Amino acid sequence: MADQQRRKPARNSLPAPAVRGFRRMLEDALAETDDKGRRWADAKWGCYAFYDYDGEPIYVGQTNEQLRVRVRRHLTNQRTDAVAMRILDIFEVAELQLWPLWQYEGVSSKTKEAFAAAQNHLNAVEYSAYLQAIRESRFKAILNEKIPPVSPPVELPPSRRFKLITEETRHDRGHPDVRIARRAETISRLSAVAHERGEVSDGLRRVLVIQAVRLAYLAAVRLAYVEGRPEPDPSAIDIEGLVGSVMYEHSDPAGPTDAPGTDIGP
Repeated sequence: MADQQRRKPARNSLPAPAVRGFRRMLEDALAETDDKGRRWADAKWGCYAFYDYDGEPIYVGQTNEQLRVRVRRHLTNQRTDAVAMRILDIFEVAELQLWPLWQYEGVSSKTKEAFAAAQNHLNAVEYSAYLQAIRESRFKAILNEKIPPVSPPVELPPSRRFKLITEETRHDRGHPDVRIARRAETISRLSAVAHERGEVSDGLRRVLVIQAVRLAYLAAVRLAYVEGRPEPDPSAIDIEGLVGSVMYEHSDPAGPTDAPGTDIGP
């Protein structure tokens, strides 16, 4: 009789404590306001980036349906291509950055010219954020399955970066052996997608290589630590030699010629 009267638990009580903590910090981040009282994540148009436990940029995206909606889809395991295809491991996301484009709040597809202009600017901001992420990456590559449309670089709008994990979570999940095991599992799942579906994008296979590079470097750093040696130099890994240019999609023959000012430097 007691079992029959037991109440069904609330859905938000079901995830593991670390997951609940992550989602709580995500909601806190999405509620943060700027100096004008606007919540950063309320912008309809804008770009976003995710960073791992080392502060390494791992993914850049854009939206015109509201930043909070798009970010939640990625980070609460709702369906997005990056999550569904096992490209983005949300357990590796430690920080979030938002670039809202407030000037386009009233723009919709009903106003074709204004919408096209806003979309062109959004593409340019995303590509500029992508170039910045490539510059900041120790590997000069991130985990985007599709490289953003090549656009002339523009000045990025004001942004805000948020922490999404507690120090306790960082201590537990940030341990090198945990991250190595998790990265290996991510690669296994991603390669299974390529195997099971067969016909997958070139970008997915490129991400598989970049994830393997990230795993190899983590494992090499761990080995150097236990042997008492200095950390290996990330420049020992030649990303371009492994996957080609990450400045444009190789399926776009106009990419290289339409990319003024996209040299990322050393």
